[in-house]
Order: sequence, then structure tokens, then C-alpha cells
Amino acid sequence: MITLYGFGTGFGLPEISPFVTKTEVQLKMAGLPYRKERAMPPASPKGQLPFIDDGGEAVADSTFIRAHIERRYGFDFDAGFSVQERAQAWAFERMIEHHVYWGLVGARWVDPVNFAKGPAHFFDGAPEHNREKLREDAQFRVAENYLLSGLGRHGPDDDVALAVRSLFALSVQLGDKSYLMGSKPCGVDATAFGMLAGILSPFFESALRERAEGFPNLTAYVDRMMGNYYPEFAWTPLRQAA
Repeated sequence: MITLYGFGTGFGLPEISPFVTKTEVQLKMAGLPYRKERAMPPASPKGQLPFIDDGGEAVADSTFIRAHIERRYGFDFDAGFSVQERAQAWAFERMIEHHVYWGLVGARWVDPVNFAKGPAHFFDGAPEHNREKLREDAQFRVAENYLLSGLGRHGPDDDVALAVRSLFALSVQLGDKSYLMGSKPCGVDATAFGMLAGILSPFFESALRERAEGFPNLTAYVDRMMGNYYPEFAWTPLRQAA
């Protein structure tokens, strides 16, 4: 039995982290039994979530977990794809994880209202005498990484505009298809779903969410993926929420 370590439910989502969501959906895609446990990043071999324990072997980072699943269990998330299609899927995954992700970080962690509503509560269990300092230090480190990513070097309108260009690319790629690469979900769909659901969750108000809602095929895609992989989760379809 595989054990998946993640943050757990929160922010109106079945899993707080888009990267843990990616791995969980890929485990579901592969039809592998697993159990899920809550953990914090320091417990991971790489200091980040997700990580898995598979028969005593710890594997950290969602991309390496996918490679482990493919290698150990012989499951190809991109089965039937040409070399060119595999390259396209990889390019979109990199765009999502290294560009769109930072838009999500800015909306959740850098925006003071959203930080107070969401990530600040990660430290509610800390000793009261240093709780606020832990919150301030964490927000500062994330904001510093946001700056280093490149998006954080721009004003609040420009950084959203850049992230929306990537959302537009995803919308164009999806078109009227059910999934990013065709009629069946593949590996990159797990990545896209985790990130888009995080942006579009009604829990947070943000300019990025408002702009993302302007892509009807992306909102329908998130609803479709949520129904496919988290049918038990109390999710109000985005069209109704809007």
C-alpha cells in the first residue's frame, strides 16, 4: 500500500497543495491503492510535499513520484502519444508549475487579506508566544521566492496579466476537447487541474481568479476533473458559484 503525504482538505479544496493534488490524481489515474496522511514539509526527504512511502521507499517531489509510478508499476500516463505530443505535454506542465503556480502563490500568500484568511492558519497550533513571528517569517520567505520567480518583480496588475497569458495558452490548448491533450485525461491533466482548482476555488478573492473565470472552458474543465477524481467532495460547480 502506498502512503501519500499531503496537507489535506482546506481552502474549499479536497487538497490544499496543487502538487499533492497532482500526485493524488495520478495515483487515481493509475488505479493504485493508497492511503493518505497529513504531514508538514519538514517531514519530507526534500523538505516539500508531496512525498510517498511505497513499501519503505520514500519518493519526494510530484514529478519524481510520477516517474516512480511509471517505472515500478509500468503505467504510462501519456500512452498513445507521439514523441511530439509528449513534448507538448511536458512543455505545458513546465509552464503550469513554473509560471502559473507563482500566480497562485501571489494570490494566496502575498495578498495580505488572503494570507490572513488562509496560509496564516497553518501556524494556529504553534506556541502563542511566537505564532505571529512564524507567520511573518513564512510569508516573508514565500514573498522572497515570489520575487525570485520573476512574477513578483512586477506590479499587481502586470504580474496577473503575465499569469493570464499562460491561462490563455491553456484555454487555447484545451479548446473544445474534454482534456488538454484529447478525449482522455493524461499526466498533464493532473497538473493543470490541481493548479486551476487552486486558482478558481471560491474560498479566495483575487484578480487572478476573476480573470481565470473569464475562460469558460477552463472552469468547465475543473468541474469535470473534480467530478471524475473527487466525486465525494462537496464542490459547488464553478458555473453555479459564479
